[in-house]
Amino acid sequence: MAKRIFTFYLSVLVLFLCFHLASALAQKAAKSRVFGGYFEEWDVRYSGYTMATLEKSGVAAKLTHLIYAFGNVTPGTSPVCAIADPKAAWQDASILGVDGKPFSGSVHGNFAGILELKTLHPRLRTLISLGGQAVDVSGFTAAADSPAARHALVASCIDLFVQGHLAPGVGAPGLFDGFNIDWEFPLPADRENFTALLHEFRTQLDELGRSTGRHYILTFDSPSDPRKYANIDLKAAAKEVDFLTIDGYDYATPSEKRTNASSALYDSPADPLRDQARAIDDTVRAYLLAGVPPAKYTMGMPLYGVGWSSVPKRNHGLYQSAEVQAPVLLADGSGLCPTQTRTAPAPGCDTILTPGFVTDATLRQVLRRPDARFWYDSRRQHATVYLSASRTFYTFDNLRSVTAKTAYIRQHKLRGAYVWALNDDDTAATITKAIAADLE
Repeated sequence: MAKRIFTFYLSVLVLFLCFHLASALAQKAAKSRVFGGYFEEWDVRYSGYTMATLEKSGVAAKLTHLIYAFGNVTPGTSPVCAIADPKAAWQDASILGVDGKPFSGSVHGNFAGILELKTLHPRLRTLISLGGQAVDVSGFTAAADSPAARHALVASCIDLFVQGHLAPGVGAPGLFDGFNIDWEFPLPADRENFTALLHEFRTQLDELGRSTGRHYILTFDSPSDPRKYANIDLKAAAKEVDFLTIDGYDYATPSEKRTNASSALYDSPADPLRDQARAIDDTVRAYLLAGVPPAKYTMGMPLYGVGWSSVPKRNHGLYQSAEVQAPVLLADGSGLCPTQTRTAPAPGCDTILTPGFVTDATLRQVLRRPDARFWYDSRRQHATVYLSASRTFYTFDNLRSVTAKTAYIRQHKLRGAYVWALNDDDTAATITKAIAADLE
């Protein structure tokens, strides 16, 4: 009898320990989970979105990583890091702090706001993203081509963005906690040099960390399209970084002549382009197959929609021929913006100011129009709206689709998610906060 009682209590104890071990592991995974957001430097002039907006909306408290887009890699034979827009970055005294007051000292603008946010949120990590779509990639190619050039570039990047030597006599130490390398896109000859450049960043950041007692973060951005990451040795590159920011959007673009889902989680037999792996699940499988660990995969989610005009009403507007990109709308969704270019701010207009694209903030208003026909594709997990008056079709994320994506992240034990771009959400940061809550 005593032996049975002992066995019973031993079993209970084992179950108790297993439960708490599993709980502890789950809590550890949640704490290490990434939820990042890209902040567009240039959007300050178009939407007035600043670091103070991040704080006021409550988003700053939800992010684990704030990714600032972009820092430059200069072209030429001796590439170095440079600030893309010094005025917006640290010179503009009209950009106010979180408290609504001007910044004191020599650093103003977005960078002063970053330093203020880091004081308010000590666990927030800030990364400078180097490159971007518009960058001259010859700078990356030249910098990565030799050990000396790699060393010089990385040293300049650390000096400028981590140690904060912005200009003679102007310092912002501790401005960024690391880098997000956004080299779009390496050429076939750059395949080994891409990894070598990451290794140089990792080496110099670790060397700095030994003197400061800190770990500096290194990530790189990688595309969703398999044809574009063929020139990256993903397995080798992933070993050099803390995690990857992997695009989960622009699977369909407004320059194409047929409507499709721009950020669907899954594909469907109904998709005419299903053989082209145009869904997030396809991308995840490809990266894992290439040797990227799930714990280093962060899924990109868009805070904007993609649209076309002159679209037939058939099938909710999906998979239909379309000759025209959707025009830029007014921010209230009621009509067209008087200007269709981004040469200057256009008050009252959608702040992306680019035909074929629309912010989530404007989409919230579009969905209230009497001619708006909302539809959700439960197989592919993406939302659409068709405007019958203008025969315009948009594909986008909503609360239901991001919930499906965060469930996928947990199911496949991915590292987390990030959004492009924070300033495109509505004023309540509806989608951003929903993702953050689902990842907690």
